[in-house]
Amino acid sequence: MRIVRHVLQRVSPVSVPAVLLAASLAAAAAPAPEQVPSKPPVDSPELAFPGPHAVGVETLKVVDPAQVDPIESTKAGRIVRAPRTLPLTVWYPAKPGGRPTPYTASLTSEPPRPPAVFHIRAMAVKDAPPDGTGYPLVLLSHGYNNDPAMLSWLTENLATKGYVVVGIHHDDPPITDRPPILAALLRRPLDIAYVLRSLRGGLLGKLADTTRIALVGYSMGSHGVLTSAGAELDPTSPMLEHMSKELVARYAAGGSEAAALRGGDIKAVVAIAPPGGAPWYTWRKGVEKITTPMLIVAGEADRKVGYRDGPLAIFQQALNADRYLLVFHGAGHNLGVDPVPSEMRARLWDFDWFADPIWRKDRLNAISVHFITAFLDLNVKGDASRAAYLETSTEESNEAKWEGPATPYDAVSEGGKNPAWKGFRRDHQDGLILRHLAAGAR
Repeated sequence: MRIVRHVLQRVSPVSVPAVLLAASLAAAAAPAPEQVPSKPPVDSPELAFPGPHAVGVETLKVVDPAQVDPIESTKAGRIVRAPRTLPLTVWYPAKPGGRPTPYTASLTSEPPRPPAVFHIRAMAVKDAPPDGTGYPLVLLSHGYNNDPAMLSWLTENLATKGYVVVGIHHDDPPITDRPPILAALLRRPLDIAYVLRSLRGGLLGKLADTTRIALVGYSMGSHGVLTSAGAELDPTSPMLEHMSKELVARYAAGGSEAAALRGGDIKAVVAIAPPGGAPWYTWRKGVEKITTPMLIVAGEADRKVGYRDGPLAIFQQALNADRYLLVFHGAGHNLGVDPVPSEMRARLWDFDWFADPIWRKDRLNAISVHFITAFLDLNVKGDASRAAYLETSTEESNEAKWEGPATPYDAVSEGGKNPAWKGFRRDHQDGLILRHLAAGAR
């Protein structure tokens, strides 16, 4: 107060409004506090908003005592096994109360800088008492060299809606170390399969219903969940040439241990920005083995895994699955992660772990979680009412015209005769493609 009075005493009466206006503009220009990624903005479609539960979070750990090590096996020219420690982050419906703790994680920085540490605001309360039992399970596999906390926009949001979400920390080598990346093509489904066995063995007790499991993956995690869902690795793939011949012989299609990559009974699989099509071609026709209902979320301008020869090709080739393809016009690869944390905004390398060059990130995430919620509720919970959110009068959202009442301003489409996509607010659905093919359809 002394400073304010001192300043005002030294300006003329005419200047006081100018001073106040300048202070107001300075306050407006200051960056707003970072939002909780799992709480979407007001222009979001209907199913993006959180459900009735509070969220708890806990950390666990499982150890596969003798997992095949693709990196060391390739170096040695023989099968090498070693203990594989897999930390897990578990989000679950919880009783209200307690204070959330921000997530802390790090990512590989541009060499020679050390890893970049960042924080993400949370909704979840650490070790909060669970709110009930028997919830369906979602197993999450993050992108290469990522962290499950980077997908809190989805994990926390699903927990509010009655899902237990288990995120695997895959502990990848740095993304700057190129050869080990290819080993993840095998390591991801091995990690997923072991965690699934642990979950079915009672790891979470009565909290989760292990007869209702969905798999969700982003980027390399999508490759893992699609392989776990049944996509067979092609032994002639040029991507597998970087692994030892014995590994390929054992784990690719027809191999003696190919079944070890499978996830068992899975109710649904969501693949966000999946590699595996061109130029990867790790499956070729192997995706025809998937019979699990599938939702693929893709950016039409993805420079890392492509679009037409990547996610679109996977969608078209998965002939035996009932599948959906959600496409964001102009979006890139970073569909699966939170908005950019403040610590990652100073350098372009760090910024590009999170940001999309075209889309507002909170909007992109909100649309994704809207459709993921409808898809999982339909196929995992058996909620038939959610099918209407996956039905559209036109594949191109830009072509859907609002024919409902002009008021209120934020009216939400009811679908059906109204060609605007169900759940979207009037004039807030452009830039999307939603395609559907039933099992057997091309």
